Amino acid sequence: MHAPNQFDLLRQRRFAPFFWTQFLGAANDNVFKNAFVVFVAFEAASLTSVDAGMIVNLIGAIFIVPFVLLSATAGQLADKYEKSRLIRLIKLLEIAIMIIALTGFWQRSVILLFLALALLGVHSTLFGPVKYAILPQTLKTEELVGGNGMVEMGTFVAILLGTIAGGLVVAIKPGGPLLAGTLGTAIAIAGWLISRAIPATPAPAPDLRINWNPITETWKNLRFAQTEIVVWRSMLGISWFWFYGAIYLAQLPVFTRDVLGGDEHVFTFLLATFSIGIGAGSLLCERMSGRKVELGLVPFGSIGLTLFALDLWLATRQMSAVGQGGLDAFLPWPQHWRVSADILLLGMFGGFYIVPLYALIQQRSAPTHRSRIIAANNILNALFIVVSAVIAIGLLKAGLTIPQLFLVVGVMNAAVALYIYTLVPEFLMRFLAWLLVHTFYRVRAEGLDNIPEEGPCILVCNHVSYVDPVVIAACVRRPIRFVMDHRIFRIPVLSFIFRTMRTIPIAPAKEDATLKERAFAEAAKALSAGEIVGIFPEGKLTETGELNPFRPGVQQMVATTPVPVIPMALRGLWGSFFSRSHNGKAMRSLRGVFSRIGLVIAPPVPAADVAPEQLQARVLALRGVER
Repeated sequence: MHAPNQFDLLRQRRFAPFFWTQFLGAANDNVFKNAFVVFVAFEAASLTSVDAGMIVNLIGAIFIVPFVLLSATAGQLADKYEKSRLIRLIKLLEIAIMIIALTGFWQRSVILLFLALALLGVHSTLFGPVKYAILPQTLKTEELVGGNGMVEMGTFVAILLGTIAGGLVVAIKPGGPLLAGTLGTAIAIAGWLISRAIPATPAPAPDLRINWNPITETWKNLRFAQTEIVVWRSMLGISWFWFYGAIYLAQLPVFTRDVLGGDEHVFTFLLATFSIGIGAGSLLCERMSGRKVELGLVPFGSIGLTLFALDLWLATRQMSAVGQGGLDAFLPWPQHWRVSADILLLGMFGGFYIVPLYALIQQRSAPTHRSRIIAANNILNALFIVVSAVIAIGLLKAGLTIPQLFLVVGVMNAAVALYIYTLVPEFLMRFLAWLLVHTFYRVRAEGLDNIPEEGPCILVCNHVSYVDPVVIAACVRRPIRFVMDHRIFRIPVLSFIFRTMRTIPIAPAKEDATLKERAFAEAAKALSAGEIVGIFPEGKLTETGELNPFRPGVQQMVATTPVPVIPMALRGLWGSFFSRSHNGKAMRSLRGVFSRIGLVIAPPVPAADVAPEQLQARVLALRGVER
């Protein structure tokens, strides 16, 4: 049977027209911007008295200003109006803008070109909240990571192709500028035609009253985003990535020329390498996360961003250009391949870092405010990009070389990552859980669809090893509140994971009656709040690999809070490093490391039918002969 993957979305109307619309929009932004930069660099002296370098810097600043000023308004519009119609109107605006740009190239008018640039910034600002807010409305939960990966991959490939096309076309003699304007107009028309196939998506807040004051609305959106701490920290994490990436991309041309001794073809090669890395990392996120929003990939990505920044510095700290050569002079040298590998892996780990954060914001934002939160995120991104330029200029003027700047940013990334993971330990906990099930084990989960997308339920499972909760949490898409023996709860390292998972410690009544009573009260509170509670009814780890008798704790829980009970079974963990095999001596054997294990989940059992004996029989049947 064909295993579902993100590429299947390109054959479906609910995703494909939107994907190609945003792809063409991202490409067109860069066709125009790079054509404008090249045009100014070679024609500015004959068109204006303003220095060409000043104009090039103004191009970047003017394009980003609308993100700061208008993102709040754009977020409101995306929440209030049906998104497919809004996209088509934005694409019509793009056609009008590119006609202005075509006229500017034809008339050789810098003023008209700057007007088109500013309006193109407005166009991108309006499209930004729609781009990410439409995905949760059209994709299933298990498709969200793959869909975001496709969008991120498509965006960076479009940026690369647009940048190359804009520079090549505008340089054609004698009518290159006119051809660049014509190409931009054609792409805009193609984007509008494709956007007509995007299906309608209902407006989440049609009664919203638009606040046209960008300052008060921006502040309001930022305050609202802070009410969900994980969403807010994710926004800061995304903005940090744009800070990090903006420094690398801004320095790449001069780095290529002055450190590597490469020409514009080498720069294009390195830019393509970085874009391919981002695309590959974005696409790999779905496979590595098991088609769910896996926050564990975020620390994994941040580790790579620091590690390969350090190696890039090590690889280039002694380099100094003695001239400029093309790819034929660049590629034969092994040290240049190391630099290329570092840039590729920086992009790839950037994809691992950014895709889960975007998916998390979409998943955990209130649907009625999702576009406005994404708009607030765009504002933060723009501010961080501006700050990155200021800091980079300051550090370079202070005497740092570009390789040293890369090192400083890599170290800053490590510090920022540690700070964020200290504030939101869920990221680090998910990373440790992800690392466990991808290092020690290979997990195959069956029946995940039996766990409801929302609402309370109780999961019951056989108890084979110390890491059973971690394995289950790594497979199940929703957070789980486990009820766990207090001695296992206190195991070093695992204790951090269990505390971050908000695990509920419990003890036998004869050992600590108060703790047991508190555990049942906390579990009832979690179920009343619509959460999932996980319990191991055996009450202790198996010492033989076989099931111990199920205790009546689950029956007591559903008597107080009637919710469905979902039986599940772990297979293959007995005899592994974390089990109590070998005469009951825990964690003494490396047998079972890298082994394949299974998690099998059955349909829910109604609360009225819950009994310890029947639950044990169901779990035993799910487990089968494989312990």
